[in-house]
Amino acid sequence: MSLGKILGAAVLGAALIAPVSSAQAAGQVVINGSTTVLPVVQKASESFMAAHPNIALSISGGGSGNGIKALIEGQCAIAMSSRDMHEKEKKAAKAKNVNPVRTAIAFDAIVPVVHPNNPVKAMTSAQLRDIYAGKIKNWKEVGGKDAKIVVISRDTSSGTFECWNELIMKKTRVMPGALMQASNGAVVQAIAKNPNAIGYIGMGYLDKTVHTMVIDGVEATAENAVSRTWPISRELLLFTNGEPAGDVKMFMDYMLDPTKGQKDVVAAGYVPMPVKK
Repeated sequence: MSLGKILGAAVLGAALIAPVSSAQAAGQVVINGSTTVLPVVQKASESFMAAHPNIALSISGGGSGNGIKALIEGQCAIAMSSRDMHEKEKKAAKAKNVNPVRTAIAFDAIVPVVHPNNPVKAMTSAQLRDIYAGKIKNWKEVGGKDAKIVVISRDTSSGTFECWNELIMKKTRVMPGALMQASNGAVVQAIAKNPNAIGYIGMGYLDKTVHTMVIDGVEATAENAVSRTWPISRELLLFTNGEPAGDVKMFMDYMLDPTKGQKDVVAAGYVPMPVKK
């Protein structure tokens, strides 16, 4: 999927939202959260609404944390998330009598990317961590040109940031000088414009304007994401308040159908869930 289409999807989703007093008005399902999950849900929503013209899906990004908060506050019926809920979020949900139910809809690999003209195409997890911690500051330290590394990161409301922080940074703090971006699309744009930049995105946002990195000798492929051989793999999630029902259940069932929503997962550049036998 091109960046233009993704940004267009986000704008379309925002335009669809109408003021409602609860998470769902009649015939409308409000979906909010992760910009990583956004292109999957947007892709599936097009064919779903074509098949169910009486159901409108209102979709917007903003980050996993914001989506989960919206679910807890009753502002959306489905929260998109690229991470699991935190304990404090679970406690907040309980206090509001909200029962978050977790549904995995796809696998993803968080992929470190550089500008296509950057000669560095592989490194170790330790080198990545040192770059983001500010210990490695010049590309020549990892076999590249003599140029200052421009570090691009997601902001702290992002589930992608939290997975990166856990799996790569090992809780080491990202350097204060990192340029924090609000979405995967913004990271792609920043890398495409700067030959000395490095960033990380969900695999559904990969395009020709960025180049993927080999990490610890492993490539970011669908097979390696599912097997967790790729060191930064995760599930993409949808959370609902309780077991899905009504229009919400219809969309969730559609999303998990191997002949429908799971094909949209592939079309969006992610990895479908294994077929249950």
